[in-house]
Amino acid sequence: MFRLTQYMKELFHPTPPRRRGDGTGGVKPVVIWNLTRRCNLRCRHCYTTSADIPFPGELSHEQAMAILEDLSDFRIPALILSGGEPLARFDFFQLAQRARDLNFRHLSLSTNGTRLTGENARRVADLGFDYVGISLDGIGATNDWFRGVNGAFADALAGVRACKALGVKVGLRFTITEDNAGQLPDMLDLCDAEGVDKFYLSHLVYAGRGDKHRGEDTGHLRTRNAMDLLIDRAWAAVAEDRPLEIVTGNNDADAVYLLRWIMRHLGEEKSEHVRAHLEAWGGNSSGVGVANIDPQGLIHPDTYWSDYTIGSVKEKAFSTLWTGDDPMLATLRQRPRPLKGRCGDCAFKAVCGGNTRIRALQLSGDPWEEDPACYLTNQEIGLLGETTRLPLTPFRGKSHDPVHRFH
Repeated sequence: MFRLTQYMKELFHPTPPRRRGDGTGGVKPVVIWNLTRRCNLRCRHCYTTSADIPFPGELSHEQAMAILEDLSDFRIPALILSGGEPLARFDFFQLAQRARDLNFRHLSLSTNGTRLTGENARRVADLGFDYVGISLDGIGATNDWFRGVNGAFADALAGVRACKALGVKVGLRFTITEDNAGQLPDMLDLCDAEGVDKFYLSHLVYAGRGDKHRGEDTGHLRTRNAMDLLIDRAWAAVAEDRPLEIVTGNNDADAVYLLRWIMRHLGEEKSEHVRAHLEAWGGNSSGVGVANIDPQGLIHPDTYWSDYTIGSVKEKAFSTLWTGDDPMLATLRQRPRPLKGRCGDCAFKAVCGGNTRIRALQLSGDPWEEDPACYLTNQEIGLLGETTRLPLTPFRGKSHDPVHRFH
């Protein structure tokens, strides 16, 4: 995850960089646990290929409870309960209650939001989830088309409102494709209108049904336009002390794009300060700062690496497998990673960490080839010389001109 707003705040209130560990030893991963593949929606880009049917082999209640105990003993920094639709699992609230009793530092819920009304919303609020992320892929009929069910937008929006009314921190997650990119401004306006706390733009990853729809991935120019808008909105929110937090996911080139924006508008000193923070973080978190447990108990480097399994929690504890000698984990934790092509020659490897390796794997069969979704030019990543001082491009936000904020 690229915390755009967090790095914007560094421009106003600088802090010392803090280096992230390699995922072993004293530094543990955020665990995204897909509790079930069952889901009442049929999203076109679903990375778990979920459906509203029972799936064989999913973890029993006893096995799931044992996982919670192990994750608590392992002292992971955060647990995200996801799906499918996590509320579709038969014992969701029992698991969530046990997770709360075990006092995980951060407990989050990732849901489609359509079941978050009435008693469900009250129970989620009573459990004290630190954050509830609700997925929407556009406004009204656009979202319903992506999600495969008429009325899904209205139901999810009702879930947003129910959670906000109960004091729950809520975020909207938006996966951008060619078919919905034009609604990005409307999604940000919706966040402002509904008092949403966080907006998460997810770049398409070629996994599950998302792999089948890779032709819908936004073109590089469209991605750049989306990032221009997000940077403008994030800058305005920070400069005016407004609460909306903006983050992106699944394309670590976003960090380099921000660095170039800072260089153009605020100069080298501020750019180097943010770069130090980004290099301390290390970019892509697969197998390092993030881990995935799927509905059958298989462990993956992240939620999109479903074809690569580290082991099964039905056979060994997560903590044992994650700190073992798996060769893919070992290579993902290398810095620099053994990258090839443009990624191998990039001047910003220490910033993005090689971006999303699963896209390279899906397209080339080699996880270390270049990421096809990197939207930066050869010149911008240092393959043709200068990497920072390029001709200025127009800044689109007039009322939030960054230069004037520092005079």
